[in-house]
Amino acid sequence: MASSAPRARRAALIFIFVTVLIDVLAFGVIIPVLPHLIEDFVGGDTATAAYWVGIFGTVFALIQFVTAPIQGALSDRHGRRPVILMSCLGLGLDFIFMALANSLPWLLVGRIISGITSASFTTANAYVADVTEPAQRARSYGMIGAAFGLGFIVGPLIGGWLGAVDLRLPFWFAAGLALLNFLYGLFVLPESLPAEKRAVKFDWSHANPLGSLLLLKRYPQVFGLAAVVFIANLAHYVYPSIFVLFADYQYQWGPREVGWVLAAVGVCSVIVNAVLVGRVVKRLGERRALMFGLGCGVVGFVIYGFAGVGWMFLVGIPISALWALAAPATQALITRQVGADVQGRIQGALMSLVSLAGIIGPAIFAGSFGLFIGELAPLHLPGAPFLIAAVLLAGAVLIAWRYARLPATASGGAMADG
Repeated sequence: MASSAPRARRAALIFIFVTVLIDVLAFGVIIPVLPHLIEDFVGGDTATAAYWVGIFGTVFALIQFVTAPIQGALSDRHGRRPVILMSCLGLGLDFIFMALANSLPWLLVGRIISGITSASFTTANAYVADVTEPAQRARSYGMIGAAFGLGFIVGPLIGGWLGAVDLRLPFWFAAGLALLNFLYGLFVLPESLPAEKRAVKFDWSHANPLGSLLLLKRYPQVFGLAAVVFIANLAHYVYPSIFVLFADYQYQWGPREVGWVLAAVGVCSVIVNAVLVGRVVKRLGERRALMFGLGCGVVGFVIYGFAGVGWMFLVGIPISALWALAAPATQALITRQVGADVQGRIQGALMSLVSLAGIIGPAIFAGSFGLFIGELAPLHLPGAPFLIAAVLLAGAVLIAWRYARLPATASGGAMADG
């Protein structure tokens, strides 16, 4: 019996890895084309399209801010599996809706539906905490990060090539992937949260975004780390907010070139998450790995901000990729602080913070990009949003220095981060 438990946990991690991978593929294929589709709807004006991309991102994040804690609380009460299944089904149907959208408002409605149904990433983090021992969680979250990386290798490449044929084609492909994921989960994905460990009731006080954020305050160390999560994700929103339009404007990269660059980002992310996270966390400890990762993100963003030609931007990719060390280390530190019966709600609260970052981020980054390339620009600096992101991450380093500590009961080896 004892030897079968690790095998069961490994199998469950493989299942959730595949689930996340397929979902990321579905999202990845539309990345190179969604801003261009918006650009078409506004008559080809890049600056106007940048503002609309910001609006789309803000609305998507606002919806997730409201719905993520509800999904987390539902998964604590009813299990992870049904929440993941409903997410996959909803996304598949929504991508079909977006493929058929014939105006900017209808495309925005589709994005709203995506925000409502995007539960699998939140629930996947709780799933990993369910099936993994605390000491192994950073490595397991690294594997989930590798799934993201793999998805962003293949997804944007496929999306770029399909988008070069027809901007709508990637949405149909994404719909097929999401519905395939629903079938995979329906027949293969096991439940990770036993009935005896579930919350005794659905708690509305923690299922609303403000209540879920108050839940974080019960755990002071979690609250400090949550600030790091918020700032890091705020900085990360520079990518979906401006990258496609920035690459077209600054380097004249079309959907195919963007697809290849995003694939390179994905390759670096897979290497970091699948190969380096476990080794680096074991050697440095979770706290130092977190701070080192954030520091690499700062350097990468500075390179992006001043990259006047394409090859300079590419130099920053492997450096920035080491930022991926930070997220698994942060997740591992957070999950040590709480029990299984609130993991879903904690992850939902963290996703609310991510969504809150997404409400603010597109306005900051798309707005600053539109400003610094527009006629009223105080200084022509297309890379300004990346420099803003660098400043944000530098602030996250300072907060992590204060709050990235293990529980007092943890001991031994890499756990003693000091």
